[in-house]
Amino acid sequence: MTLPHALPALSAVVADYDVLLCDVWGVIHNGRESWPEACEALTRFNAQGGQVVLISNSPRPASDVIAQLDALGVPRDSWKAFVTSGDATRMELAKRAPGPAWIIGPDRDDTLYEGLDLVRAAGPADAAFLSVTGMIDDETETPEDYRTALSDAAARDLELICANPDRIVQRGDRIIYCGGALADLYESMGGRVTMAGKPYGPIYALALAEAERLLGRPVDRSRVLCIGDGVITDVLGANRQALDCLFIAQGIHGDAARGDDGTLDPARAAALLTAETAYARYAALDLKW
Repeated sequence: MTLPHALPALSAVVADYDVLLCDVWGVIHNGRESWPEACEALTRFNAQGGQVVLISNSPRPASDVIAQLDALGVPRDSWKAFVTSGDATRMELAKRAPGPAWIIGPDRDDTLYEGLDLVRAAGPADAAFLSVTGMIDDETETPEDYRTALSDAAARDLELICANPDRIVQRGDRIIYCGGALADLYESMGGRVTMAGKPYGPIYALALAEAERLLGRPVDRSRVLCIGDGVITDVLGANRQALDCLFIAQGIHGDAARGDDGTLDPARAAALLTAETAYARYAALDLKW
């Protein structure tokens, strides 16, 4: 088991990187409030000539999520570009228009479909494929509430397009199920699933294209650092792209990587990573300068 290096602060490695591909939920906010130290770290990286590209598994286009960041107090100078799973997923949906698509998710995610000319199906019986952003009511529902309906779709061999590969996120002090949990259930039934967000390639292609635009030159991938708290999304995504990664071990994993003295225990962090056959060069409990 290879241990990640315990990183006391981002400033310790700032000279080694031109670009940060930084996760959002679980790193700079928890859905209820932003974390000032994390935001300051990104702001200071930008101020020293770096380029911060936020890379989120939000199922909505980035242009629609910026207002949420503003409302949570995430400073605009803490990032320079923003790409989401929604941005990458729109390309997949456009290939399959007009559908019809059986759409599962809350009304707030409807901006994902704007301008795509998709026909909405009433259910799996008259759908050509499924599009999932999450639970319709993620405060009360779990994937099991969708088992019967998804079973019907799997029986018809309908492809499921998942706009949010995250399985869970932390909202305040609660854990909320996301679209990836529905995709997992569907796959367990033998259903076909397509995803474009982390850890899959399309979202990284978008993020690196944004980095190249900001730099005004080709990206040196050895000088890109991915930051995130999701092992099977952020860390595996970085591994698949052969990019360095800083694992924020306190996000959705709570205190699992915290030692008895309250600081990061690299061995416990490594256990979280190796359980998913993942590796991170660095680990920290939270992001700070």
